[in-house]
Amino acid sequence: MPIWRSEDLKEEKIIGSVEELISEIEKIIAAGLMSQNPFEGFEVGNMSEENYAKIDLHKNIVDDIVLVSESGKPMKRESDLIDVWFDSGAMPYAQLHYPFENKELIDQNKAFPADFIAEGVDQTRGWFYTLHAIATTVFDSVAYKNVMSNGLVLDKNGQKMSKRLGNAVDPFETLAKYGADATRWYMISNAMPWENLKFDVDGIDEVRRKFFGTLYNTYSFFALYANVDGFKYEEKEVENRPEIDRWILSELNLLVKEVTEFYQDYEPTKVARAINTFVNDNLSNWYVRLCRRRFWKGDYSEDKISAYQTLYTCLETVAKISAPIAPFFMDRLYQDLNAVTGKDTAESVHLTNFPVANESQIDTDLVEKTHLAQTITSMVFSLRKKENIKVRQPLQKVMIPVLDKKTEEQILAVSELIKQEVNVKELHLINAEEAAGLIVKQIKPNFKALGSRLGKDMKMVAGEIQNFTNEQISTLEKEGKTEVAGYEISLTACGNFYQRYPQVDGSQRRQSNCCTRPDHHRGTKS
Repeated sequence: MPIWRSEDLKEEKIIGSVEELISEIEKIIAAGLMSQNPFEGFEVGNMSEENYAKIDLHKNIVDDIVLVSESGKPMKRESDLIDVWFDSGAMPYAQLHYPFENKELIDQNKAFPADFIAEGVDQTRGWFYTLHAIATTVFDSVAYKNVMSNGLVLDKNGQKMSKRLGNAVDPFETLAKYGADATRWYMISNAMPWENLKFDVDGIDEVRRKFFGTLYNTYSFFALYANVDGFKYEEKEVENRPEIDRWILSELNLLVKEVTEFYQDYEPTKVARAINTFVNDNLSNWYVRLCRRRFWKGDYSEDKISAYQTLYTCLETVAKISAPIAPFFMDRLYQDLNAVTGKDTAESVHLTNFPVANESQIDTDLVEKTHLAQTITSMVFSLRKKENIKVRQPLQKVMIPVLDKKTEEQILAVSELIKQEVNVKELHLINAEEAAGLIVKQIKPNFKALGSRLGKDMKMVAGEIQNFTNEQISTLEKEGKTEVAGYEISLTACGNFYQRYPQVDGSQRRQSNCCTRPDHHRGTKS
């Protein structure tokens, strides 16, 4: 501590800078208590590294400096140490050499307080505390606005890693084999940062194949045909593009909007999962798969140009919003894309502006009906697999229960696409009454939502919800709420609906009929 006290402890001096210390040393040399200035040659006001290399402020040097009090008594430095975490707590100012340099960065809140800090929970009484303690004492301010306290990295069985147990994973070997981006994406997408992570290298390999591999293959598909056709990017009105282009751009802008909110809320896990879903389910498995013929055809038509522009926009935007989590891969993807078009002047994705969602390009109705098409297609494929009916075998009919007119109209709007995807001749939409004899409905309560409201009555209400009849569930679906034991229960309190189907008998098998019901409440999980 820079505190000098007299032997009787009645006088003390607190030194706030090297300049002050040198001034005091000159006084004691004049008083005859010291013969030589240990900091001789140091130039006050010169902030260069060369100048500061001339002095040593370590304990063994400053302890030999004896100052003189106002009454002429010798003063020695306080020998006790302050908690060393206070050194770390001074980091926001010490790193800027405040107040001797960069004073405006702290005083004008340009570099202080921090938006967030991240450390383990064991720093609660250490770094987390001392940062705030110094900031509030000196500046009457917090030192940071948010804190992310990360959990532990455990082995794949949930055990703490240790050399003794032989379950420790060498991080350098992991990075060398799988790369930093795949490792980081796996860790962020697999568990919230504040939760403990069960670390399994097989999971990294899966991320590398299913996410990075899919994204790379999508880029390779684009690059192959774009190079053949000599594609040059130029803006085209989105409203004049085919419906499938407008759909993927709607999904893209919804993704940007969602991801932006997640980043701002310090929810990187939700960011990674949302991007992963978009790349795998929407971009690769749906858009590119359905648009392949547009890229294959020989003539360089407006339709083909629109497909190129749309896919380019998707890839470029994904690179930008994913860059904070996968900085190396996304920078290479961005640079490879931009090398062809010269669309951006920035040399790196990290020097570009973060994308902003274009609300005018979001067509909610188009997104909803395409989601219905995706859901119905997936469910029919599942039924085919369950009944061991191959996709190449055409089905005569698929029966789809619908609850409202809007859903019926949306399904009809994409009916041709669904029939083509699942290889079926007819879609038969049936209402709730017609579906009553075909579907046995079940409902699963959302215990988290119920518990926060009902307390001790939660189990009783949840039990009644689980025993709802088909009619009660239909009423809940239709009206959005119902009453149970005096409590009003909404759809959000009933997390998931399930349907069981009667066993398909022999005659039905021969007719190749299937019955499925799409979840028209998109994203209803709570």
